[in-house]
Amino acid sequence: MVVSTRGRYALRVMIDLAEHGGGYIPMKDVAERQEISLKYLEKILPVLTKNHMIEGVHGKGGGYRLTRSPADYSVGDILRLTEGDLAPVSCLECDPKPCGRTAECRTFPMWQKLDRMMNEFFDGISIADLMRDPDE
Repeated sequence: MVVSTRGRYALRVMIDLAEHGGGYIPMKDVAERQEISLKYLEKILPVLTKNHMIEGVHGKGGGYRLTRSPADYSVGDILRLTEGDLAPVSCLECDPKPCGRTAECRTFPMWQKLDRMMNEFFDGISIADLMRDPDE
């Protein structure tokens, strides 16, 4: 599994909103600080808004903000929203195509274990964790 630009940028947006939180933050400010094009952010924001990760207000004084505390967002939840899945192989995706070899597949248990490990790893990291200095 390779995390796409979309997933990485979504995490950066969430961290930026958390670090500059309080009120609504104009997306152009986030785009500038994170060096992400506003056009690209316009593709990510609807996914985060639709899934109640952030909320937005249009017009003067508008922008986006987190809907809850940074500690209440797991990296796993954000990546599953933006990536669709964290499965390391197609047979473990949300709606996998049936595979006639699953019952006798010698590697399937290994992939299942990796899938569990990755999900547990990403679910164990919050946006608040990512805001901390790694040297602390």
